[in-house]
Amino acid sequence: MIFLYLINSKEYILSYNQNRFDFITRPVLRSRKFSVTSGHYLSSLAGIRILEQGGNAIDAAAATSFCLNIIRPDNNGIAGEVPTLVYSAEEKKVFAISGVGWSPKTFDINWCKENNVDIIPGDGYLPATVPAPVGTWSLALARFGTMGFSEILQPAIELAENGFPIHEQLHQTLKNYYQSGKTFPTTDEIFCPNGIVPDVGDNVVNLDAANTLKKLCLAEKQGRKRSRIAGLEAANDAFYRGEIAETIIDFIQTNPVEDISGKSFKGMLDFEDFSEWNATIEEPESINFRGLDVFKCPTWTQGPTFLQHLAILDTFDLEKIGHNSDEYLHILIESGKLAFADREAYYGDPNFDHVPLDVLLSKSYNLDRKNLIKNTASMKMLPGAVTDKFPDYATYFDVVEDNRKALGLDTGELPDFDQTGIHTGGDTVHLDTVDSFGNMVSSTPSGGWLAKYSPVIKGLGFPLGTRGQMFYLNPNRPNALFPRKRPRATLTPTIATKNGLPYLAFGTPGGDSQEQTTIQFFLNYHVFGMNLQESIDAPNCVIEHFPSSFYPREGIPGAVTIDGRFPKNIIESLKNRGHKVKVGKPYSVGEVSAISVEAEKDGLISSAASAHGGLAYAISR
Repeated sequence: MIFLYLINSKEYILSYNQNRFDFITRPVLRSRKFSVTSGHYLSSLAGIRILEQGGNAIDAAAATSFCLNIIRPDNNGIAGEVPTLVYSAEEKKVFAISGVGWSPKTFDINWCKENNVDIIPGDGYLPATVPAPVGTWSLALARFGTMGFSEILQPAIELAENGFPIHEQLHQTLKNYYQSGKTFPTTDEIFCPNGIVPDVGDNVVNLDAANTLKKLCLAEKQGRKRSRIAGLEAANDAFYRGEIAETIIDFIQTNPVEDISGKSFKGMLDFEDFSEWNATIEEPESINFRGLDVFKCPTWTQGPTFLQHLAILDTFDLEKIGHNSDEYLHILIESGKLAFADREAYYGDPNFDHVPLDVLLSKSYNLDRKNLIKNTASMKMLPGAVTDKFPDYATYFDVVEDNRKALGLDTGELPDFDQTGIHTGGDTVHLDTVDSFGNMVSSTPSGGWLAKYSPVIKGLGFPLGTRGQMFYLNPNRPNALFPRKRPRATLTPTIATKNGLPYLAFGTPGGDSQEQTTIQFFLNYHVFGMNLQESIDAPNCVIEHFPSSFYPREGIPGAVTIDGRFPKNIIESLKNRGHKVKVGKPYSVGEVSAISVEAEKDGLISSAASAHGGLAYAISR
């Protein structure tokens, strides 16, 4: 029997603990066999389908991810990114898979200077990096899975070929896209035929995407005559070293696109950029926090920011301070500022940037960081002086000022909190899977977004991504643009183990806020003893006290967005401490999904997903 959510917000009443919440938005699903959570109920069903067929958590995760590419094209795509963590039951270890592509070999800071590009735009072809999902999942399936593309792609092919009912978020994305006046014929052919934006519930068919996925299956079929691994390699080659790569390159090099700067550029990626790129399996970063080993992807993501934040918080008696008290929120906010300051000062692709994580994650360093937290809100950016060369952040938000100069904006005053378009939500999905064999996957697909960012590639059914907008054009900073470098992605899955066994997988959409909403979920669950759904539903807050990872890289000193369910006295107390508070709508901050496995309870599996957005779903058996 399959269990899925049938009860929506405010209808599942909690009677056993009125001191915590009057209700939770959805029930916690509990089972013994396997579970899938993802950003859409149809993709979660696809993952369960693979598990029902005998596949493992890695097979299910791959199927779920490709379905999300099809049914959530506004939030992720085949040409995007997919940082992934895998706990292998066979190897009893957590692995990180680098689901982030690299920049073109001919695209560098000198090229930008010569072409009067002062900041990498958030749209067009300049920020495009090599698509990562096909390579990531072919590697994951080869190393940890049991199936091939012919099995795991079938649900996605069916959704693309037969169509799916358009959901509210995709409808709104397409409506905004069409009203913007910046449209692409190849996008309209599939998603807005005859210039008509489909209504919620209308069927969306993407035959080009279905045919692209079928080409992978056909290539795999030929290679599989030798072995399953050979089949996966053949499918991977079909994408990166064959017709699909050639189609992408021909399209972007013969169809210039105007970006937000008003300039038109052809694509910079070439065949060698595709053919020489491979996903890699790497050691994740981790710390121990109160009996759990918590794992994140390396600094080609912002993942270790979560670990730094935890390490600072571990120096406080959080239970004594009290959950979501004004002091608790103040400490959470201020320690987050310190962790993100180090992200800006040090994080980047470790193949290019030296990131002193041995120091940044150490207990002694974070005890010193704790002492920087005062009773009032800091308006400064305070990275630690870890290396011989102190990071170039002596004045607050020089990154923001540089970018505002590049855009021709006034640098004398930073943007007003209520008027800036800070990117803190959406444009990403998340998935978690657990199987009966003891495997666990946490993965955060994103990028390759549909609509105004980049045109759908004719004949393939998907656009390129724009992750390269996260590079800086100052060579003295980490995460600066260099050829064949991975941009520091905001995408950040998490796995925690307990006594060496998989215990918790979780993640969320939300850009720069991902580490913030997930850390509050994690503390709710592990420190304060809430169940999974309570931990997700609890009100939280996010800060914007650092340069955004997204164009135009804005940031606001002291800015905090707080869930509208917080009591007025808490909000006023934060304001009195100097925080620049913006009150959001109830349940508007965060969209976490999670799965836990409790070995001490005979392998009890619990799963839950946020009701925010109305699409994320958990399914268990």
